[in-house]
Amino acid sequence: MAVHDHPHRSPMFHRPSSAGGTHSAVRDEDVAVAPGTGAYALAGLRLLTGFVFLWAFLDKTFGLGYATRPGRGWTDGGSPTKGFLSSVAVGPLESTFHAWAGAAWADWLFMLGLLGVGLALLAGVAMWPAAAAGTLMMALMWVAEWPPARHLSDGSPSMSTNPFADYHLVYAAALVALAATGAGTVWGLGRRWARVPVVARHRWLR
Repeated sequence: MAVHDHPHRSPMFHRPSSAGGTHSAVRDEDVAVAPGTGAYALAGLRLLTGFVFLWAFLDKTFGLGYATRPGRGWTDGGSPTKGFLSSVAVGPLESTFHAWAGAAWADWLFMLGLLGVGLALLAGVAMWPAAAAGTLMMALMWVAEWPPARHLSDGSPSMSTNPFADYHLVYAAALVALAATGAGTVWGLGRRWARVPVVARHRWLR
């Protein structure tokens, strides 16, 4: 959703008035106004968040030696989900995650999600689909780590630092905020994307 769809919520656009103080008939969409500081801050947040998702995809695919050791990447025959999901040790879906660990469909969905969200954020397009997919991924990872638990299934301390808010929820909130504020229009292709006929007809694709 582009920022100019809700001009009253954004400092980037203003409604011009005539000399007599009454509003003119010129639409906000027709007025070219330079983006404000907030728009650049959101664009920076969008690019950083996009790089987080894209880097996770690249590291897990090629084993770049950060979270994924060389030789353990997806292209080397490793599974992007097996290590994390098989180590889930708490929460109501513990056994479910163990059953999903290493499954081909889980690997493909997870990796396509990382790639899709990362590229969409970096390009500034399809912000709402990216927010939906990213939020779903973060919600599942939140459940997998289950911050409310003080102890794991074996009784050992969970080391949870907060019973609710953790970085997964912060990422999810950031994704929704970026989509809601049309953050793809600055340093991105959001405006061009919004003019694509199918996207113009279906605002949820913006």
